[in-house]
Amino acid sequence: MSKWPEKYLIGLTGNIATGKSVVRRMLEHLGSYTIDADSLTHRALAKDAPGYKPTVAMFGNWILDDDQQIDRTKLGEMVFRDSEALAKLENIIHPLVRQAIELLVERATQKVIVIEAIKLLESGLGELCNDIWVTYATEDVQIERLMRKRKHSRVEALNRIQAQGTQSEKIEQAKLVIRNTGSYDELWKQVTTAWKKISPSFESSPEIMKKAVSGEYSVHRGGPRDSQEISEFITRLSQGVQKMTKLDVMEAFGEKAFMLLKMNNKIVGLAGWQVENLIARTIEIFIEPDHLNDKALMVLITEIERASKDLQCEASLIFLQSELANLETSWKALGYEKRTPETLGVQAWQDAATESMPTNSLLMFKQLRVDRILRPI
Repeated sequence: MSKWPEKYLIGLTGNIATGKSVVRRMLEHLGSYTIDADSLTHRALAKDAPGYKPTVAMFGNWILDDDQQIDRTKLGEMVFRDSEALAKLENIIHPLVRQAIELLVERATQKVIVIEAIKLLESGLGELCNDIWVTYATEDVQIERLMRKRKHSRVEALNRIQAQGTQSEKIEQAKLVIRNTGSYDELWKQVTTAWKKISPSFESSPEIMKKAVSGEYSVHRGGPRDSQEISEFITRLSQGVQKMTKLDVMEAFGEKAFMLLKMNNKIVGLAGWQVENLIARTIEIFIEPDHLNDKALMVLITEIERASKDLQCEASLIFLQSELANLETSWKALGYEKRTPETLGVQAWQDAATESMPTNSLLMFKQLRVDRILRPI
């Protein structure tokens, strides 16, 4: 039973390439607050985090890279070959991650909280939850996804799959099994059906809407029903550089949200936005040339920030590749400044910028909150 009676916690787990993160994103679209425990594990090992010194003291300076950061690849290769070493690392990291999760849950304003973790059951995080959900996919589907999305060879994919425990071990402890073996639409139907049972007061596909003071523009969070319109808009505004189909957009919902800028119920702009590891990342922005003005930009970015703060984000990263980069006065008025990843200071922010920054783009940065999760104790 959850220690927060006013909230409903879902523990989400599953083996590699079964769609845990996609399901977590869907639940976020539906109105839950979601936590990626594995990202918090990475954050706990950063140079400016409390897990850094104990881990280096335990395993030695050889695990450090040239920047004196812990090389997770080196560390991983060692601990996953040695169960005793893995247990020592987990004894350092798991308590820190649990503390961070409990703080995030307490601060969350949402009533439904989702905790995604590959070791949800093994780490004891499942004890915090009301429900345990497990994602499932056949081995053939797992292999295909690893080969297509992570560019693994078939042998590499199979090795990664077999290195984990069997799926049946997790399924035995699940209250709900999400079978991710078909289309995105089929997966969405499973998730929304389950959502209605635990949160009947919410609509199955809510839209966030905020209106500008002038009443001219509004911002809506796009849903599957908007897929065709979104695909046509991006294809047209990118002049065919990003040719998207309705299916492409449906699949993209597993990674990000689309904030739709509308006037008279017609899309005149949109932003592809995602939150990972408490950092908001706006990867793409398209605005009709006739609406490329301070007011439209302010309404869109203000809503992105509001939604980001609602998800407890520490910073907002916006990547620009178009004439939007020339609106320097507008960005300054919104509190953003041009930065490069290496000047961001906080390792998690630097990593997010490096991982997400498209080629030939400009990074705009704004800090959203001062109290960061997993700062040095």
